[in-house]
Amino acid sequence: MPVVATERYGSLESWKYQLKDGVMERERESGNGGTTGKTIIGVFKSVFLPQGYPESVSGDYLQYQFWDTLQAFASSLSGTLATQASLRGVGVGNQEATVAAATITWLLRDGTGMLGRILFAWLKGNKLDSEAKKWRLVADVLNDIAMFMEILAPNFPTCFTLIVCSAGIFKSIVGVAGGATRAALTLHQARRDNMADISAKDGSQETLVNLAGLLVSLILIPLVTDNPLLTFVLFFLFTILHLCANYKAVRSVVMETLNEARLAIVLHQYLRDGRVLGPLEANHKEPVFLEFRRTVPIKLGVRLGELIYTSEDLNLAMKNNHKPFLIGVKRGSVCVCLGPDASVCDEIRAVCQAVCLCTVLHPVSPLEGALKQLSMSHSNNHWELVHESHKLMDQIFHPFLKALEVAGWQTSRTLLDWNEWRVEWKKKSS
Repeated sequence: MPVVATERYGSLESWKYQLKDGVMERERESGNGGTTGKTIIGVFKSVFLPQGYPESVSGDYLQYQFWDTLQAFASSLSGTLATQASLRGVGVGNQEATVAAATITWLLRDGTGMLGRILFAWLKGNKLDSEAKKWRLVADVLNDIAMFMEILAPNFPTCFTLIVCSAGIFKSIVGVAGGATRAALTLHQARRDNMADISAKDGSQETLVNLAGLLVSLILIPLVTDNPLLTFVLFFLFTILHLCANYKAVRSVVMETLNEARLAIVLHQYLRDGRVLGPLEANHKEPVFLEFRRTVPIKLGVRLGELIYTSEDLNLAMKNNHKPFLIGVKRGSVCVCLGPDASVCDEIRAVCQAVCLCTVLHPVSPLEGALKQLSMSHSNNHWELVHESHKLMDQIFHPFLKALEVAGWQTSRTLLDWNEWRVEWKKKSS
């Protein structure tokens, strides 16, 4: 029979229409075993996965959600142990405890948490997009610390309020950092402007996990009641599972947008052997823990006064530089002033140049290739180093930018942490 039309539901199933005695008959095409909604698996997918999965989400979606679900389950069980300890600490089951004292303790904990939430969002809110992986992991570590403090608090009655208020501050940071970084990861996962759908389905997945955690908690509570040793043992087991799953979750994320860490990794590899790493390789090398070692900070989008002190400084900053940004080294930092007309490519170039300067000023390993040649121009005059770095960028940046696009990186938008200052300066007359 001749096929008149075909149809498919994403990549899940496809059908063909054939004419038989003037009547259209619908038949599933052979070799297609997908399901949309008529089986248990199909219903499960439609309830808990975004519409159009897997085409509507990033390639790392399933792996990330698996580890994220596992960590949420472990966190739910740890939270049950912490809640039980907190209730015991405020006097539940103690005839001598008063409702007023318990209420005041609870209000103080919530109040300090609210203040901590505002303070953290003010201090670190702009870092949560560019360093989403790091702060996602930090949030979960702080969450475990907060729950440990809550479990420990009843053993120190005189300091109980202080301990639970401190735990409340940590949990408030968890709420801000966890929610904001989750939004950043949702933006990365959305491939059809379907952030709302992905977020809603993530909420459904989390609710299902919490329900499973609730059922397991009903079994655990009778076992751990009046048994502090078992409480601590189970808490540490759940914490280990929680942290390991979180680490695997953030490691599974493959972001195609460039932040400072990923750009530095790709640039160093390119300067070493001329090869541009793809998003998968670079993301696997990206550090996911906050680093406290001494480095040369990069300050992007600073005020002119942070870089230029005199007219001589301005002339030196413009030497060999025809780009809409000024760059220099001041007070142990590499500072970049950005012009109002700078494009995304100009921003990428400025950060590449800043990364080169940082590497030369504070090398963590022996320098090779172009960076070694650049370091030879570094005596005690930082401006000479800056001038040579302009020449280096003139040579390598355009082929490097093209190689980034070929490797699969987004160059139309970045996650580079620019401040809002934009500077206009008088160009030298030619």
